[in-house]
Amino acid sequence: MLLLDPGQLAANDLTINDWLVHLETLHPKGQAGIELGLDRVRQVKAALGQAQPCPVIMVGGTNGKGSTCAYLENIIMRAGYRVGCYTSPHLLAYNERVHLNGKPAGDDQLCAAFARVEAARQAAGNVALTYFEFGTLAAWEVFAAAGVEVAILEVGLGGRLDAVNVYDSDVSIVTTVALDHTDWLGPDRESIGFEKAGIFRAGRPALCADPAPPQSLLDHAAAITADLRLLGRDFGFTRDAENRLQWRWWCRSDGRLLRRSLAWPALRGTAQLANATVALAALEALGDRLPVTMQAIRTGLIETELPGRFQVLPGRPAIVLDVGHNPQAVRVLADNLAGMGFFDRTYAVVGMLADKDIAGALAPLAGRVDCWHVATLAGPRGTSALALAQVIADGRLGGEVRCHESPRAAMQAARGLAAESDRIVAFGSFYTVAGALAALPSR
Repeated sequence: MLLLDPGQLAANDLTINDWLVHLETLHPKGQAGIELGLDRVRQVKAALGQAQPCPVIMVGGTNGKGSTCAYLENIIMRAGYRVGCYTSPHLLAYNERVHLNGKPAGDDQLCAAFARVEAARQAAGNVALTYFEFGTLAAWEVFAAAGVEVAILEVGLGGRLDAVNVYDSDVSIVTTVALDHTDWLGPDRESIGFEKAGIFRAGRPALCADPAPPQSLLDHAAAITADLRLLGRDFGFTRDAENRLQWRWWCRSDGRLLRRSLAWPALRGTAQLANATVALAALEALGDRLPVTMQAIRTGLIETELPGRFQVLPGRPAIVLDVGHNPQAVRVLADNLAGMGFFDRTYAVVGMLADKDIAGALAPLAGRVDCWHVATLAGPRGTSALALAQVIADGRLGGEVRCHESPRAAMQAARGLAAESDRIVAFGSFYTVAGALAALPSR
């Protein structure tokens, strides 16, 4: 591993990979380390002198965060604004986490931001930032240097104690609340709902797209007097029974009921309507500061792309990529697979992290997979292929099971067996989808 001393960190010839290696050394837990709390980030943020000259939209939730951010980014960009979008994790390259006007930030931009954060970190007393905390501060530095007119920040984990929560959101969104990251957020939806509601702000729009939000989320919004807006009460959607190519969005705003007929979003699956709906409701809440045209909305929705969200690659056999890794996300994946039509055989390529509810996540696919290609994920949080195979056997999920040393090897094996009339579904983690993509250079 390449280690950089403080003198080297000022050099102009450091590559982004040099910096990422350095980020992994700053905290005892390394890149995979999770240590919730805002004190460390606040110290370095103050040393950087970061201000907020533009509106901030913060997006949290168990599932749907990435899609909602993508809709917001694409619509705002097409409305003519300079927009910055920070998401995580990435699939293939770190630059994917920091977008400027819909494109990943360049290596030079990120390296310059890393250098500024490192200088401030040292000035603040060599604060031991986590990998995510350092990246969050650097993303804001990129946005500030580019003069963005609106910033979209995706919560990494939870909300209340997540690094992005050091910024003051003008509109906050919680997409869904389901069981995930229970070791950090609590054992039930009520505990998790409270953590996610921590991104709400007093007197400001706080949107929730979960159809049955936990009482803890509702109570926290009331306690801080947030302007809570709920799916089904304050905004929502219906499918157009007469035209399957359209859906209808509605929102209550300033005593008026707004209705719009829209083409289906480009991202596949009915769950995407809820994500698009809350994105539009957030833009409506910011309408006085950030007006967008209907043309920008229509174009933005139908041209939004996001790798790994029920992404169906062209060609045969059909290959589906989905980063779903918890029971709620995989239930949505199962429903989407059921709507794809008939395939002779379904091959699953799956790798998962050990801190997930693996049995609960795989259960929705019981009886739907003909052959499981289970893969070991490397690193301290990874689960072995043998452990996954045991979960499948214990759960009586059906299908043949084959073990592989990596997602890439699993995808290569599945491709070798699949006929043109079959389909391959790679899911379970960002690491799984990234590995599967590495085995598909032609796609």
